[in-house]
Amino acid sequence: MSSDRRPRSRARGFTLLETVMAIVIIGVGVAGVLSVFNVNVRHSADPVVRKQLMAIAEEMLEEIALRPFVGPTLETSAACGRANFDDLGDYHLYPANHRVCDVEGVPIAALANYWMEVRVTNATLDTVPARRIEVEVRQGTETVTLVTWRTNFAETTP
Repeated sequence: MSSDRRPRSRARGFTLLETVMAIVIIGVGVAGVLSVFNVNVRHSADPVVRKQLMAIAEEMLEEIALRPFVGPTLETSAACGRANFDDLGDYHLYPANHRVCDVEGVPIAALANYWMEVRVTNATLDTVPARRIEVEVRQGTETVTLVTWRTNFAETTP
């Protein structure tokens, strides 16, 4: 007696339960990745603020460092104008209102949320007269402080 029975062929594909489990696992993974991505996007403006702080501080520090060590008079500005500043000492505690302004003293509207202060202090480096120049710029919780030194070595006075 011969048997006409054929072996059962296994069905190929996914069952409904396997498909649902795959969707759940992929959904949890995507949700985790998106939450990390959301945190990174929320803080992505911080490097822009940091670069802006650095640009403001570097520009001001360079402007000050290029001035003569001493000048004929001590200029001050109650507002923001620095067109008459002719030496390092004129910049001490500039600006009085802590606003970021152009050289004519006009506050820069796009930088209204930024705070700035300059401190120029006298010092001596190995018997050579010097000045310590510090520029601090802040916006929110971010702060950039740049410091440099200038000496009066080999500089002629006007």
